[in-house]
Amino acid sequence: MKRFICITCGTQYPLSEDKPEVCPICLEERQYVNPDGQEWITLEAMQQEQFQNEIIKEEQGLYSVTTSPSFAIGQTAYVVQEKDFSLLWDCISYLDPKTIQRLNELGGINAIALSHPHYYSTQVEWAEAFNVPIYIHEDDQEWVMRKSEHIQFWSGEKLELANGLTIYRLGGHFKGGAVLHVRNGNEGKGTLLTGDIIQVVADQNWVSFMYSYPNLIPLPVNKVNEMAEKVKPLTYNQIYNAFHKKVANDADQAVQHSAERYIRALSGELFHT
Repeated sequence: MKRFICITCGTQYPLSEDKPEVCPICLEERQYVNPDGQEWITLEAMQQEQFQNEIIKEEQGLYSVTTSPSFAIGQTAYVVQEKDFSLLWDCISYLDPKTIQRLNELGGINAIALSHPHYYSTQVEWAEAFNVPIYIHEDDQEWVMRKSEHIQFWSGEKLELANGLTIYRLGGHFKGGAVLHVRNGNEGKGTLLTGDIIQVVADQNWVSFMYSYPNLIPLPVNKVNEMAEKVKPLTYNQIYNAFHKKVANDADQAVQHSAERYIRALSGELFHT
């Protein structure tokens, strides 16, 4: 019996004798099946290969965790430290004893929270390793492939995990898509960790919003406007996305300006071609 991991999206499945026939997350239009076909691996097999996790201090109270060489979607997870509380924001597939030891040296993890299903990966392995709860919005519970008592589904529009750490449901990319507001981050100026619910683009003074990134399916105007309005009252000066990119200054204005540009583009007002 093995817990197979989808090589394309990094999602781990429950114990089974045989490899799953399909990965429902990859079959869905926000993701894709590798043109060469569905492929699987296990965490144990990954640990025998040349994978390792790089843990970098981004700023006071914020560490990034990234797998090298890149695996599956290639996202970055973040450890956010707030006084006596440490949160793993989003998750990556690879986990080994060296990673657990290093994170314990940094103070451990008290909880895991996810922006959306593409980063659920081996979240249960992480939760079991640190014996912590996993917070997922109930609107996305259908996408949990490996069930666990560690998973706690939350509801509503926001969830305060600790003083200064609050999750906000924005929807968009997924119905339960969420961002993390770190009120005291960036020396008190505030930080928003967005996964790719709000995506930092190549010009890192701007962001964007999509239903499907690999398949380039946009979100409708009303949803983008709603998302921008939800984060408008929050105080934050920078954004970190799930791919080690950030808007370093005036991120709150960047979101509003980007939403306005996006809406003008979809409405046929930004350009004529």
